[in-house]
Amino acid sequence: MLVSIRDAKHSKPDRHWIQSIYGEYIESLADLNTGLFSVLGANNPHQDEIFANWFSNDQSHPLLILKGTDQVGFALVTRPRIAMAGEKTADYRMSEFFVRMPYRRAGIGRNAATLIFDRFAGDWEIVEYMRHPGSVAFWRDVVTRYSSGRFTERSRNGEVQQRFASRPSASKK
Repeated sequence: MLVSIRDAKHSKPDRHWIQSIYGEYIESLADLNTGLFSVLGANNPHQDEIFANWFSNDQSHPLLILKGTDQVGFALVTRPRIAMAGEKTADYRMSEFFVRMPYRRAGIGRNAATLIFDRFAGDWEIVEYMRHPGSVAFWRDVVTRYSSGRFTERSRNGEVQQRFASRPSASKK
């Protein structure tokens, strides 16, 4: 299975594809009962602003996840600007990550995350909602494997946060 990532920032077709499945992504989050995601549905009047920020902000990196030539998901990597009290600001944050349902549980998400971490080497922060145990389990497994267990995890305010350092891929050394 060939999994790859592609920078979607300057590709109108990739941007349109991400926008076309964004409602599917929001639906997958709606079950969390946080009160946030029901507001961000497919008819959200702010959706254009959200995507304008994704694709124009120098601090964001929208990526397409591919299996072969098939578009199967997307990720949004951002550069956090404000650290939490008493913490160093991470270099990168996985702000959004989505693999479409038919492609889940096949290692695509894990492989894509690894490619992303290698591409953006530095200190990382990943945050999941505790109400989404599948997401917590996925990221715990991915981060544990990627970092060989060298990460910190904190739970507070209904969220789980993992912090770790990524390394550049062998091809970048």
